[in-house]
Amino acid sequence: MMSNQDLDSQKKAAALAAVEFVRDGMIVGLGTGSTAKHMVMALGEKVRSGMRLRGVPTSKETAALATQQGITLIDADNAWVIDVAIDGADQVDPGFNLIKGGGGALLKEKIVAASAKQFIVLVDHTKRVPVLGGSFPLPIEVIPFGWGSTAREIQALTKSSVVLRERDGLPFKTEAGHVILDVHLPRIDNPRELEIALNQIPGVVETGLFVGRTDLLIVGTANGVESYPVTRA
Repeated sequence: MMSNQDLDSQKKAAALAAVEFVRDGMIVGLGTGSTAKHMVMALGEKVRSGMRLRGVPTSKETAALATQQGITLIDADNAWVIDVAIDGADQVDPGFNLIKGGGGALLKEKIVAASAKQFIVLVDHTKRVPVLGGSFPLPIEVIPFGWGSTAREIQALTKSSVVLRERDGLPFKTEAGHVILDVHLPRIDNPRELEIALNQIPGVVETGLFVGRTDLLIVGTANGVESYPVTRA
């Protein structure tokens, strides 16, 4: 059985492969999560070796780590064009669609991914699945006002269990002050259709479905790193 240490080594290997796509002078979207953490630290090494780059972080946690690593951050209120965004994922299907948001940063992550000229996704091999859903719930960021009503509409649409995410017995709040509903779908056969339908529900801010956004998937495996360039439809 694969240990957590083995999986962490795979994440680190994928991160090291990803930062090789970063060139001097680039603006880089910095993801959030355990795999993205390795990427930020690897970029810090490049900065200390003389590379000039600026980062757009997707969470306060990532911003703090990037600052610690000596990476210059761009003010979030500025208009920026991101050369490359690098982030992890909770699940990846054969069509390179993703579920993200396990860490609660999905809104900023999607804004950054959408703003990037290239979106690189890093995972260890356990994150690849034949179909999205099942073992991992789909996070949906919603406005706190009337969240129960929003949850009922999501439940009616998906015919699946909808659970308010909590932390320490209280509703989990995102950095934007929203709450997250985790939808336990057995399988998501048409991610694009579901994403469009969910976004029609009043109160939904963003979903954790990242459909048709991946440009390059880098997978850490027991036998090394595998890369899959994606041709977007």
